[in-house]
Amino acid sequence: MAVKLKRNLKAILVIFIVSSIFVSYNVFFRNSDVFALSKYGSRGEEVRTIQTKLKRWGYYDGNVDGIYGSQTLAAVKKFQQKNGLTVDGIAGTKTLQAMGIYNSSSNSSSSNSSSSTNSSDLNLLSRLVYGEARGEPYTGQVAVAAVVLNRVRSSSFPNTVSGVIYQSGAFDVVSDGQINLTPNETAKKAAQDALNGWDPTNGAIYYFNPATATNKWIWSRPMTVTIGKHRFCK
Repeated sequence: MAVKLKRNLKAILVIFIVSSIFVSYNVFFRNSDVFALSKYGSRGEEVRTIQTKLKRWGYYDGNVDGIYGSQTLAAVKKFQQKNGLTVDGIAGTKTLQAMGIYNSSSNSSSSNSSSSTNSSDLNLLSRLVYGEARGEPYTGQVAVAAVVLNRVRSSSFPNTVSGVIYQSGAFDVVSDGQINLTPNETAKKAAQDALNGWDPTNGAIYYFNPATATNKWIWSRPMTVTIGKHRFCK
C-alpha cells in the first residue's frame, strides 16, 4: 500500500511539473502578444502593429510579419532615441504609448487599442482645430488638422498626434490654454476629415497668418496654398 501511494504521489508530481512547464511556455512565449510588452523574440499582432507603424514612419524597411527580429529591434531603438525614450529596444509601456498603440488594459485586443487611440487622436485634434482655426473656412480647419498629421508622418517631428501638438512652442493654443476648450461639431468633423485622408494643404507641415507673423524664418518656407487667413508651407 505504501509503495503504491508513493508511486501515485510521484505520478502526480510529474504531471504537475509538466503542466507548469506547458502553461509557462504558452503564457510567456506563444501568447506574448497579449501583454503590452514586446521584445526581441516576441511574435504576434502587437509586433505586427509596431512594425506597421515604424515602416510608415521610415524606421523599418523589413517585412510586416509579426516577428520581433533584429531589424525590428534596431527600428525600435531608433524610434526610442528620436522620442527621448530609454533606448533598450524593448517596446514597453512608454514606447507603445509614444507609438499610439498602448491600451491600459493588458488583455485588450490590438483592435480595441487602435480604436481607443483613434478616439483620443480625434478628440485632441478637434481641440487643436477649434483653438487654432475656429474662425476659418471649413477647408481651412481641415488644413490645420492635416498639417498635424503631415508632421506625424515626417521624420523631423514626433510620431504621434499628441507628440506633435504638445511639442514645445509648436502651437500657440497649447501655451495659452485654448487647447482645453471644448470643440464644436465643425472642428470635430474637420479633424475626422483630415484623419480620413483629406489634405487641402498639399503636404504642408507649417502654416501662419501673414498679417500677424513676425518670425522671418517662417516667411522663407515654400508656400503650398493660402486658405482663409493662413498661408501653408513646407
